[in-house]
Amino acid sequence: MAVMKGQVLVFALAMAFAGLIGCVVSYDRPPARKDISILQPNDFSPTSPQQVHISVVGPDKMRISWITQSSAPAVVEYGTSPQNYTNSATGTSSSYRYLLYKSGQIYDVVIGPLNQNTVYYYRCSSESTREFSFKTPPAQLPIKFVVVGDLGQTDWTNSTLQHIGQSDYDMLLLPGDLAYADLFQHMWDSFGRLVEPLASQRPWMVTQGNHEVEKIPLIHKTPFTAYNARWRMPYEESGSNSNLYYSFDAAGVHVIMLGSYTDFDPDSDQFKWLQADLGKIDRGKTPWIFALVHAPWYNTNTAHQGESESDLMKKNMEELLYKARVDIVFAGHVHAYERFTRVYNGNADNCAPVYITIGDGGNREGLANKYLDPKPETSVFREASFGHAQLEVVNATHAVWMWHRNDDDVAVSSDTVWFTSLSSDPACKL
Repeated sequence: MAVMKGQVLVFALAMAFAGLIGCVVSYDRPPARKDISILQPNDFSPTSPQQVHISVVGPDKMRISWITQSSAPAVVEYGTSPQNYTNSATGTSSSYRYLLYKSGQIYDVVIGPLNQNTVYYYRCSSESTREFSFKTPPAQLPIKFVVVGDLGQTDWTNSTLQHIGQSDYDMLLLPGDLAYADLFQHMWDSFGRLVEPLASQRPWMVTQGNHEVEKIPLIHKTPFTAYNARWRMPYEESGSNSNLYYSFDAAGVHVIMLGSYTDFDPDSDQFKWLQADLGKIDRGKTPWIFALVHAPWYNTNTAHQGESESDLMKKNMEELLYKARVDIVFAGHVHAYERFTRVYNGNADNCAPVYITIGDGGNREGLANKYLDPKPETSVFREASFGHAQLEVVNATHAVWMWHRNDDDVAVSSDTVWFTSLSSDPACKL
């Protein structure tokens, strides 16, 4: 109880400081559904693996991450049949402190080489009572993504996760704002337990949002402490020096994860890394390019207008994505859904990316339901509803996008559109 009171006091001080530096909410949110908290099951021992999630590492490896309350072996045993583990791999473990909170042991084990489009069974820390399974992504198209942002952990989140679980997808992409822990580290544990049933079965590839920063002036000076410790992504493999931005290939798609809340000016490491990464892409091998960023560069909602994370990052980096013929840019942050046409420098352009805001996973803050009027022609579809999207890249030239609204807990397909890859358009050849 003393720990909780201490964290509440720190949270109040941090929020007061945010108010002093001009953090203003400029729109009204409708009531959200209540928070949920997933506790550790009573039958778990201190060494029981929990909060298990996976992420791809290169074309044929998978990172397995999990947490135990007490120290246990940093080992994953795996095979292609239930309870028949023909391979094993050893990794590392770590922990972190945040104010009065001390995390459990966080494990990071990379397994492989693996066969593509194959189901593997595995267990962590040699724990015989908990067996998991995952399916590796395909080596070639088609491939099916789920895209969802600003998840949080509310009843709406639960509904969204149930809908995602009913879809036969290969990989989940999340453009920031995961747990909405906001300094309360036990909420990271709750979130890990909440998403484990899905995140242990398919790779979850994420980037950070503002709710992952968790930096408190004078008190906790290091940002992204929990995020970097718990959700390590394959940044080294793409030549990045930061877990906050990286890239990877999936079948015929090159996916770029950018960081809205780290430096992005032309002299920054992120800018130089992006420039180099885009220059290495072979459109013969990956005819599609997707980019994810938390703060949207295009947005007609009244929420989050005029923020430097959006405006300055767009000013510095938009031309890079345009000249590389990036196909789609996904964003979160605004708690609503919006799809733009292909747009560059504020104008419709057939050789520019499609911009999609999908910050509607189920956060506790509610929806951003006020839009600018009149609606610009570049904004094709906008709606303040919770939901998620599915994106099936069918082949090198065509992909189908389906946004599903959570309508009374039923996944309703509300916006469906076919995209053609820019690499296949002769008019967009550089």
